[in-house]
Amino acid sequence: MTAEPPVESTIEPERWYSVPEVAEVLGVRDRDVRTMLREGKLLALRRGTNDAVSIPAELILEADHPDGPAPLPSLRGTLTVLKDARYTDREAFEWLYSHHEELGQAPIAALLDHRVHAVRRVAQTLAF
Repeated sequence: MTAEPPVESTIEPERWYSVPEVAEVLGVRDRDVRTMLREGKLLALRRGTNDAVSIPAELILEADHPDGPAPLPSLRGTLTVLKDARYTDREAFEWLYSHHEELGQAPIAALLDHRVHAVRRVAQTLAF
């Protein structure tokens, strides 16, 4: 299945973390981060010359956040909806980081603005 074409090109995350960097930020072991990836609590892509597993920084709440340090809480349910629509991790990333008219912004920005229900309403239409 191919992701719906974005209205604008996919935006690039400001920063990418490696698995060890995420483990350090969250205060957990590397294998705990890999478990979070398998469980859909985080999303990663292989990038760079080494094809390294890379996680967008926006998906991690830092220690100074009231809920942090932790994975972005609204991500797991959103990724579940996208997986139900048979999106690959790359397609899910492209969907999250592309501008959508229905939201007036990229879904990741809407999730960070606590607009979880609006994002999931749009995501649910992808399965049909």
